Amino acid sequence: MSFDILGSNTANDTGFEPPRLRQFTVFLDNRVGRLRALVQHLEEASGPVVAISIEESADSALVRLICTNPDWGKDILEKYGFPFAESDVLAVELPRKTKQPLIAICTAMLAGEINIHYAYPLLIHPHGPALVLYVDDTTLAAQILIRKGFTLISESDLGSSEQH
Repeated sequence: MSFDILGSNTANDTGFEPPRLRQFTVFLDNRVGRLRALVQHLEEASGPVVAISIEESADSALVRLICTNPDWGKDILEKYGFPFAESDVLAVELPRKTKQPLIAICTAMLAGEINIHYAYPLLIHPHGPALVLYVDDTTLAAQILIRKGFTLISESDLGSSEQH
């Protein structure tokens, strides 16, 4: 892996933690109203769902989502028996002054030999468009993006401390 784009104080991951952003991947049966029930339970208890991506097959769907308050979101998923997994993702603001922000993000990840497994938009963010990324190595990816001048988004930026 190439560390030449990082400063010497970040190349060995000395105490750096990327901004925390938790994603839930929920397994849903393909039944009428099931997605609505999921979103309604979450939004009534934990605030807005700020990002969502759905992959469907004939019998089921994988719903990836980010809640305003992930602690409450996790409680709701457990309470209502939704099978789910939790993982850390990165969210990066799309720079407004860059003509091709998606290419810039991909180029930064390529420079660090980081694979982007999937990406989807953040629906709600006060500073404009943003992209959620699931990558090989969130710590290294965050270091690279910060070093390249990108702004990362954390749970606190989404208002997870607000009560709903």
